[in-house]
Amino acid sequence: MEISGQVALVTGGASGLGYGTAQALIAAGATVALVDLPGVKLDQAAAALGALACPADVTDASALESACAKAAAAHGPARILVACAGIAPAARAVGRDGPLALDAFSKVISVNLIGTFNAVRLAAAGMLALDPLADNERGVIITTASVAAFEGQIGQAAYAASKGGVAAMTLPLAREFASKGVRVMNIAPGIFGTPMLAAMPPAVQESLAASVPFPSRLGTAEDYAALVLTICRQTMLNGSTIRLDGAIRMAAK
Repeated sequence: MEISGQVALVTGGASGLGYGTAQALIAAGATVALVDLPGVKLDQAAAALGALACPADVTDASALESACAKAAAAHGPARILVACAGIAPAARAVGRDGPLALDAFSKVISVNLIGTFNAVRLAAAGMLALDPLADNERGVIITTASVAAFEGQIGQAAYAASKGGVAAMTLPLAREFASKGVRVMNIAPGIFGTPMLAAMPPAVQESLAASVPFPSRLGTAEDYAALVLTICRQTMLNGSTIRLDGAIRMAAK
């Protein structure tokens, strides 16, 4: 798909991978709507990028429907969805104070897995109604998993389960939408310099970076965004997960 002139929807777009992706899409000529939790952070991100702010919690069906409707009213239905919204709390199933509260596990699944599916179902509905482009393509959906989906560490049971679910639904979704020319791809980042990681002490960040075989550094939003642009442009990429991890394989802890 030629990115220039297309409409894109980016969830989790106010920071981190989502913000970097929105920035790259705009530079490539796309018109972008940012979906994130309502607040100053989203408003400032949209203003800085020249994007449309569409406030919504991705776990809220009606709120996300309203956000997608706002984006469609302003720009038309999106041909590109990049789903980056997510959380990554760490907690053991059984800690010093006993079993993990079930609500804590459910929240991670709700945001990372159900929230991703919520965005996919709404964006796909709009794409399926569009006229086809070259290669009979109507749109592309890119979701975000993690290498934790495959090598979850101690304390990542909820996170790994949520991201494993995101990766697992990639192929069935791609098969479902194939006849209408909508592709579905998934990116599984390794250790990236997200805002959460940036809050860690420099020595911890350096140790994590050194654990990546090559390149021995933290991944960046620019790395992620570059792969998003490639997926958009390469029509044969469909129904798969791409690890973006510098060959790292996570240890138990």
